[in-house]
This record gives sequence, C-alpha cells and structure tokens, in this order.
Amino acid sequence: MRQVISVPVSVTLEYNSKSRKVLPKLVHWDDQDYPVVRVGYHHTFREGRTLFHIFSVDTSSLFFRLRLNTNNLGWTLEEISDGEVD
Repeated sequence: MRQVISVPVSVTLEYNSKSRKVLPKLVHWDDQDYPVVRVGYHHTFREGRTLFHIFSVDTSSLFFRLRLNTNNLGWTLEEISDGEVD
C-alpha cells in the first residue's frame, strides 16, 4: 500500500569523497531505524531560492521517498510504500 505523508524524519548520511556523493544510509521514523539497502532515484528541484533533494530509497521492508531541504537541512518523509497493491 502506498501512502503520501509529510512528517519530519532523521536520516544518517554517508559522503563519498571520490564520487562526491551524499547517500542516505539510515532512516529513523516512528521510533524505528530502517537501514537503506538501495538508493533508487535522486533528483533536485528549486522552490524559489531553496534547493531540495529527493531520494527514493528501499529498506528491507519498505520504500521511502525522502526530501532534504538545503536551507534548514531538514528531512521530510513524503511517501511510504510496503510494495503491496492498494
């Protein structure tokens, strides 16, 4: 089931200096830790002067769509799915 939400979450990142990429490694949501097993899609967009990064990530049990606001470095969980058909 896919659910669109908008809740703040904590995200642990890894920065690779060779590839110069930042990747989410762990999502902390609803008092649980979800290790990221795969980053599927990453893109950026602007709203006014604010740059946002969108990451689509898979954990062992769930899919998350995450948004990073580069103005305040806050993370928002925008969408969650367990892979089942609605």
